[in-house]
This record gives sequence, C-alpha cells and structure tokens, in this order.
Amino acid sequence: MKFLFINGVNLNMTGKREKGVYGSQTLDEINGEIASHFPEDICEFYQSNNEGDICTKLHTADCDGIILNAGAFTHYSYAIRDAIAAISVPVIEVHMSNVFKREEFRHKSVISEVCAGTIAGFGKNSYILAAESFKLS
Repeated sequence: MKFLFINGVNLNMTGKREKGVYGSQTLDEINGEIASHFPEDICEFYQSNNEGDICTKLHTADCDGIILNAGAFTHYSYAIRDAIAAISVPVIEVHMSNVFKREEFRHKSVISEVCAGTIAGFGKNSYILAAESFKLS
C-alpha cells in the first residue's frame, strides 16, 4: 500500500514543544519509526504550517490512504474540510493527544465528518493504528 502522512500546523515543533503532551521525539524521528513499521509499503511524509499547501497536497495525493494530523487546523479549517470532501482517497484524522482531555476548543473537529475515521490519544501510535486500519479494509 501507499500511505500519505500529512502533519499540519506546529507539528514541525514536535519534540520541542509541550513534551508532556507530544513527547520528546521529533517529527522526523516519529516518521522514521512509522516507515520502519511498514517496510513493505510506501510511506510519504508531508508537513506544512500553511493551510493552502495542505489543501493542495490533499488534492494531488496519489496513494491508497491519507493519515492526517491537521493540528489546530482541525478545529476551524473549512478549507481543509472541503479539500478532504473533494477527493476520493480515504482520510483518517489522527491526533497524538486525547483531544477530549484537553481544552474545550479542541473537542470540536470540523474535518471529522468527511474523514473515514478518527484515532486520538495514542501518541505516535495513532499514526500506525490509522495506517493499519487501511490494511484491514
């Protein structure tokens, strides 16, 4: 299978910010572990702090499944929501933290209703669980 892992705003700071929430590994280290978990699959990784760039990446995705951690865009980006709705590739929304144990504004996702599913609260394993779910389909 071919997977596209998209990380949104501020996730480039993983390992540096809020270590109690996101851990001490960098996003590159996490991506390396994900890729090693799927040695027979193709794993592409993309990160952007720009909403429009994420929309373009979704529009041009050539893969079997997208694993998307949109970061804070999850809670207000109707542009990303509409980009997901416009494509035929299934998208799974992921969050490393359990967003329901955090601030109230994080409890609402505007992208959930157009995603195939949501996985939250398992740290870096949220990405692996999402990709594994595509293999079960």
